[in-house]
Amino acid sequence: MDTQISEQILTVKEAIESRQSIRKFTEEEIPRETLQAIFNLVRLSPSAWNLQPWRFHVVTDSQLKEKLQEAAYGQQQVTSAPAVVLVTSDMEDVVANLPDTVHPGLPPERKEEEVANLASFFGGMSIEERGQWGLTQAGIALGFLLITIQGLGYASVPMLGFDQEKVKEILGLPEHVKFAALVPMGRAASEGYPHHRHKLEKIVSFH
Repeated sequence: MDTQISEQILTVKEAIESRQSIRKFTEEEIPRETLQAIFNLVRLSPSAWNLQPWRFHVVTDSQLKEKLQEAAYGQQQVTSAPAVVLVTSDMEDVVANLPDTVHPGLPPERKEEEVANLASFFGGMSIEERGQWGLTQAGIALGFLLITIQGLGYASVPMLGFDQEKVKEILGLPEHVKFAALVPMGRAASEGYPHHRHKLEKIVSFH
């Protein structure tokens, strides 16, 4: 991890408590090394059967960001941010490459059994059903991404307000791909709104 970000690492508690959705960013570029460090952490996100259906498309090209902004109904944070991450799920790629997800430490016969079980399970689903299943897993990685970005000294805002079909066309993505979010990220140039959250009594039940 490069020196620039190693000096700004927050604890998990600090990252969660300080994270706000930011809609205006500085022009400071994010080094490729830093982006790789972020995704090296995010790829450790857990997923059912370790299928890891998430795929991240990182856009830094200014012309592409302008097209994404248009697909996002003109929202300025898309072009304000030095990088925009499309968090997607691609279950058709997963199903086509199931052996890649099986732990290499398993005996060969156990690997074959695991792949056969997964192929049978997902083979009984439609493409849409598989896509929705994978989207629940991509949401886990999205949460990891937002906290990792904050923890390494950057800011972000998760968005679902965009034309998904237009974005697929812009990035050349297959029709079956599902979007968890579009995430502009960079150094914050504005402050977010103070947290307003439900009380624990509303969202947590102890049984």
